Amino acid sequence: MPARTIRSDRLRLARKEMNETFSDIINGDKPVLVDFFAEWCGPCKMMKPILEELRSKMGDEIRIIKVDIDRSPVASSQYNVTSVPTLMLFQKGNILWRQPGVVPAVSLQKIISHFISHNNAQ
Repeated sequence: MPARTIRSDRLRLARKEMNETFSDIINGDKPVLVDFFAEWCGPCKMMKPILEELRSKMGDEIRIIKVDIDRSPVASSQYNVTSVPTLMLFQKGNILWRQPGVVPAVSLQKIISHFISHNNAQ
C-alpha cells in the first residue's frame, strides 16, 4: 500500500508542475535555465545530453526547462529568440545571462554557479 501513496504523491507533484506557467517558473527564487529549441534543429538535439549532464551535476540548485519555439511562439517572441538553441538563465523574473548556440555542460555549470554565488552574496 505505501507504494500507492508514493505514486499518488508523485502524480500530484507532476500535476502541480504542469499547472505552472512559464511566468510562474521564471519568477521563482530558484535559478531557471531555459533552453529555447526546435524539433527540426540539429544543434538543439546536441543540447539534450548536455542538459542531462548539467542536471546530474547541479541537482536541485537549478531548474532546467525546454521551450519549443514552434509550440510556444509567444514566449520566444517575448524574449526575442531569433536562433535556436538559445539558452537563458532567469531568476526572480530577471534575465541573468543569455547565449545562442550549443554550450558545453562544464561552461554552463561555471556560468550558473557564478550567478548563484553572486546572487546569494547580495
